[in-house]
Parts: sequence; C-alpha cells; structure tokens
Amino acid sequence: MYNAAGQFNKDQLVQRFAPLVKRIAYHLMARLPSSIQVDDLVQNGMIGLLDAIGRFEAGMGAQFETYAAQRVRGAMLDGLRENDWLPRSLRRELRQVEQAIARLEQTFGRPPSEDELATALGVSLAEYQKILLDARGHQVISFEDLVEEDGEDFLERHFSGSIEDPYRILEDQSLKKSLVQGIELLPEREKLMMSLYYEQDLNLREIGDIMGVTESRVCQLHSQAVARLRARLFEDSGTRKKARKNG
Repeated sequence: MYNAAGQFNKDQLVQRFAPLVKRIAYHLMARLPSSIQVDDLVQNGMIGLLDAIGRFEAGMGAQFETYAAQRVRGAMLDGLRENDWLPRSLRRELRQVEQAIARLEQTFGRPPSEDELATALGVSLAEYQKILLDARGHQVISFEDLVEEDGEDFLERHFSGSIEDPYRILEDQSLKKSLVQGIELLPEREKLMMSLYYEQDLNLREIGDIMGVTESRVCQLHSQAVARLRARLFEDSGTRKKARKNG
C-alpha cells in the first residue's frame, strides 16, 4: 500500500483494517458488562491501529495484520483499565475470593468447591455466584494482564535484552511454569471452559451450548477459574520474592 511518492499510504491502511477493529471490539464485548459501550472500544481500537500503522516497517508483509490486531486489542484493554469502571466494593470482594481460594487450597490440598468458598466467605452460594457474575469483564482484563502487555506476551516479553538480569529470566520462566501448572490443576469443567474460551476463541453462548449450561453460568466459571489462577500465581510470586530476599 504505497502512494505515488512510494510511501506507505496510511489512509488506505486505515480503511483496510477498520473492519478488523470492529471485529475485535464486538468479540471483546461478549466478555464485558453491558455498561461498556462498543463505540468506546472501537475508538480506543482505532488509536491502537494508528499506532500500529505508525510503527509499520517495510518487510512486515502479511505479519502486519497480526501485529495490528495485538495493538488494537491492547489499546482497547488499556482504555478499560483507565476508566476503572469496577466498583471498589467488588474489587475488595474479588481479592477476598482469591485469598480464600489460596487458603483453602493449602488446607485441602485441592481446588475448593463453590460451596466451600461460599462458606469460607460467610455468604450463601447464590451470593457467591453473584460476585462471580458481577466480575464479568474485570476477570477478562485480569487474565489479559497475565498473558499480554503492549501486544507482547507477558511471559516472554522480558527475554529480549534481559541478559544482564539472569534472575529476571528465571523468574519469568517460573511464572510461565506456574501458569501452565495452574491451568492443569483447575477442575475439569473450568479447564474445558478456559480451553474453549482462549484456545478455540468461542464466545460465552457457544461454550454454554457445548457444556449444557447457561451463558451466565459460563461467565461464573470463567471468573472463578481466573480467580484460582491469580491466587496461585500471586502465591508463587510471593514465594519467589521471599527466596530472592533470603538469597
């Protein structure tokens, strides 16, 4: 896409990839609360697209669409984080859920059930499941925080240029290992849901059809799975920091 002067034609690139921005926005909307406006996602996504175009280099070829998609998605998630739309009370409840998960896993030596978590939190099962449902969207962003940043893989982004810090390399490798192990230790239904969600890129309704549950139930399972992973990763991170301090 060059103009008469032999330069990249940015306007043509914007027109060509604008549908990509909308597609990513609507796909992300399926994982977010109804209070989020798709136009806001598209607006932030266009900023990401322009940023990708500004960084466009000759020779990228077909890789540009993948690169642009990462930038677009990252810009949308950044916009959601900046808006800070999650109530503080819910943030506090989610931290309590993660703490309860970590505590019960140490006690039982296995992932706690929803009934056990509700009891530990001093709420009814229905109240606990409502917390999980209300967390829709926040947990999507939380999981993205673990796996990508600025269009780069969170688990790999430090490996270039970090030769001078071998401990950081070991720490990142340990984090990746913890995440893989955490997913393997999820209850089977949650593991299946995460696979359908992130590997096969299905939406909540499609996953519900496969699993024979409602879309709301899939949302609850997703929030709980992410809470389990965050609890495990933060616990492992704390252990690594202690080891580094003592070492």
